[in-house]
Amino acid sequence: MSTLVRIAPGALVVGRPLPWTVYDADGTVLLCQGYVIQSNMQLEQLFERGLFHPRVIERAEEELPDDARQLNPFAEYPVLLTTLEITLKAITEGEETALKRLLGLTRMIERLCDESPDASLALVHLYSVEPTIHEQILFYGILCHSIAQTFGLNKARTSVLTSAALVANLGLVPVADQLNASRMILNDERRAVIRKHPQRSMQALHAAGIRNKALLEIIAQHHEQPNGTGYPKGLSGTDICAEAEMLALAERYVAMITKRAYRERMDSTDARKLIASLADGQILRPAIPRALLTILTDYPPGTLVRLSNDEVGVVTRRPVRHRGPYVQAIFSPKGERYSRTIERDCSEPLYGVLALEEPEVMPSMDFSLLWEFS
Repeated sequence: MSTLVRIAPGALVVGRPLPWTVYDADGTVLLCQGYVIQSNMQLEQLFERGLFHPRVIERAEEELPDDARQLNPFAEYPVLLTTLEITLKAITEGEETALKRLLGLTRMIERLCDESPDASLALVHLYSVEPTIHEQILFYGILCHSIAQTFGLNKARTSVLTSAALVANLGLVPVADQLNASRMILNDERRAVIRKHPQRSMQALHAAGIRNKALLEIIAQHHEQPNGTGYPKGLSGTDICAEAEMLALAERYVAMITKRAYRERMDSTDARKLIASLADGQILRPAIPRALLTILTDYPPGTLVRLSNDEVGVVTRRPVRHRGPYVQAIFSPKGERYSRTIERDCSEPLYGVLALEEPEVMPSMDFSLLWEFS
């Protein structure tokens, strides 16, 4: 337990799940991953006493272990966040390892999404209450990989897009959390920082020796608009590549379901309605938002729902043919917490989904158990 490190202020938020298991100085588990922090007092105690065990993907090959075990996205979530932070720092500082780190992280995300697509999508929704900039970037990577596959991009283009999603906002990282936490209207200085971030991200990548033309094009164009009102160049129509539209859509969806200091988050149903309006002709390539809608389904993995029998549970699997979605029931019809989880097939009338459930504080959950990882 010598590698345990102290939790940085701001890394945890009341009302959202712990991204990692928290230990005390003796290595004793205080709280498990998935526990939801209940109060500011509890938060202060965690900052005072809590430690966590960081692990990093050091090499591009490390995400390919000798055994063929299925990786657990929930166990790997803190690893991805730590590795992302180190990767972006390596790029910013122009380290020789920057490209290797980026490719290794990209492959890790691809493997998790391919092996466990429902659990990977669940990360986006379970941790979307008040995510840090690194969490948001990770969500962009997961969504972009999934959108590209559903849209029909080949493996090479999909990988470049996933990498682009991880570094496109590099220029915003130093100020993003501060911007999200501010209730103030953007002033000219902050607006200029936002508008310049694609160029700043590309400059940092170029200086670090990462000069893939397709990747840089995606970054350069991901804030352009089909009608020419975007930035930095005011491109329009087919001058904007499909991958840039995919990244823009992933960022837009994450922004919708994310709580900010200046506004509440949108539930996934309302967010899907806005995405559907884009698919009805308000975007250059309607097949892109349709791909995202296909991925999300009516009730995305990681969302809480109320069933016809009045149970409340979390969606763990999307529909398969005429079955599902599948929900792990957490609360009984009387509102009592079950001692174990019970899977419900929501294609059965008794367990049909009535509506999304939006509690003020998300219940604590053992994610690995719900998604049946050993």
